[in-house]
Formats: sequence, structure tokens, C-alpha cells
Amino acid sequence: MLLSIKTKLKLTTEQKTIMSKHAGIARFSYNWGLATWKSLYQDGYRPNKYLLKKFFNNEVKTELEWIKEKGICQKITQYAFDQLGAAFDRFFKGNSGYPKFKKKGQNDSFTIDAGGKPIPVGGLRIKLPTIGWVKTYEGLPHTTTTKLTISRIADDWYIAFAHRVETEVTLKSVEIVGVDLGIKELATLSTGVVFPNPKAYKKSIQKLKRLSKAHARKTKGSTNRYKSKIKLALHHQSVSNIRKDSLHKVTNYLCKNHAVIVIEDLNVLGMMQNHKLAQSIADCGFYEFKRQLEYKCKKFGSKLVLADRWYPHILHQENLMVLRYSV
Repeated sequence: MLLSIKTKLKLTTEQKTIMSKHAGIARFSYNWGLATWKSLYQDGYRPNKYLLKKFFNNEVKTELEWIKEKGICQKITQYAFDQLGAAFDRFFKGNSGYPKFKKKGQNDSFTIDAGGKPIPVGGLRIKLPTIGWVKTYEGLPHTTTTKLTISRIADDWYIAFAHRVETEVTLKSVEIVGVDLGIKELATLSTGVVFPNPKAYKKSIQKLKRLSKAHARKTKGSTNRYKSKIKLALHHQSVSNIRKDSLHKVTNYLCKNHAVIVIEDLNVLGMMQNHKLAQSIADCGFYEFKRQLEYKCKKFGSKLVLADRWYPHILHQENLMVLRYSV
């Protein structure tokens, strides 16, 4: 099965500048493609990512010398148009809204490859195509991948890639377990085991308010405003890491020790419409819990069963019908 890894890079100041340049080119390519797509559609044409990519490479890219700067991987523009095409596919299917223009400093990322050749990874260093050697804070498994995605969170850069791993079938101590997700307790198992909810966002909301207020008072474009922006982003990242850590611990325990895991197919989007509980529900990470279970069950040889959200109601109605006819 394919397993993705995301880890923090240990970069020098010069390497951070190179990463920013790559992210800027990817952002420019995406925004140019989105603007051209809208213009062509308004003129009665039906554009697609292949048409835009061909025109950009043959007509636009040749006139932009800063894109062809030494040390810049030329594959980033190709993946920018692929991401734009995927965004429009989700829009046409009704899974998301109309694609928006990317802004500098928000979700900066880019994807590179080695022209179809496998990229070896492993240890505390990795050689990126065109960019060169970079260091990581934690050791990577010795494997190969076809492409790498590098993104910026707060003021740090992270690398992510997918690689193929063998399924690790573990010895299960429990045949089947039911999991009840909640706000007060994150997960209550039918075996009696209870996992508390860390409530990372709720516990840090006062600090979030303080940092947000301080950021709003800084002068736009100033160095102090940029520093406060980084502090605020690091706080959000810390809350996210606490939530993900607790979810990983619970899902690892479930998939390693239980052969069959039964959870309710919750309508998280519908639950979020309750404005009194929306913040607490979002703080739990129910969707991320389900997503982790789906791939970890494949990894550890378990089976995931999604119980219909209306099953208790249907069962209750059936019992009432039985009682009515028996009387």
C-alpha cells in the first residue's frame, strides 16, 4: 500500500529563499492559469489544464527570464496546472466552490520530480532535483518516490511524499470493537476503554485571542506585523499538532489491537450547523479520525465497518411495528 510521510526540513537561510522562489513561481503559474481559464470561458471557449499548460510553456514561459533562473526546478509549473485542473474537477462535481486565486504567504507549496526517474530518500538528508541536498530533523525510511511536495507552515518548510510499504498484520487481542465518538470523551470503546478529548483549541483560545488582538493592532506591512503573524501561525500549528497526536494514538491503538472496528458514519457537516456545538465538534477532528482509521486498517490488517447513522432510528421504528402487530 502507499503511505505518505510529512516531516520538517532543516534549512539554511539561502535554502529558505530558494523554497520561497519555487513557491512564488508555482503561485504565479496557478493564478495565471485561473485568470486565463476565466477569460477563455467568458469568451465562449471550454479550456482545460492541457491547453493552458501548452500555451504557457510555448508562449508565456519563454518570455519570463526569472522563471528560468539557475537552481529553479522547471517541473513546478506543470504541477501547478495539474492542481488547477483538479480544483476545477472538484468544482464541476459539486465537491467544492469555484477555485480562488492564491495569496503570497498563505498555503505556499510546490511539487517537483526528477523527470519520471525515482528519487531516493533515506536518513537525515535528501537530494532534491535541481535544488540539491537538504537536511531533515528526523530520519526518513530508505525508499524511493516519484515526486515530492514542499510546503510552508508558519515560517517552517515541510516535505511530503508517498512511498510503497508492506502491510503489517499485527496480532489482535480483541475480535470486534465498537467506537462511540463524543465531545466530552473523544472515543469510548465497547470494551470499556475511554480516550479523553484533549480539547486543544478550547484550552488555548485565550492565548489565541490575545495573539489575534496584538496582530490586528500592528501596522500593515511592518516587520512587527510579520513577526506577530508568525507567532499566530505557530500557535495554530501547535493546536493542530496536539489534536493530530491524540488522534494518531487512538487510531494506532484501535488498528493494532482490534480485528474489526465499527464506527458511526457521522454527518460532520450537518453537525457543524449547530452553532452552539460547532467549535467543540471541530476541535475533536471527527473527519480526521475516520480518515486515519481508513488507511491504518489497511496497514495493520484490520477491517473498518461504518454503521449507518440512521440505524438506531430504523431499529427503533421496527421494534415499534413489532409491538403494534403483536398487540
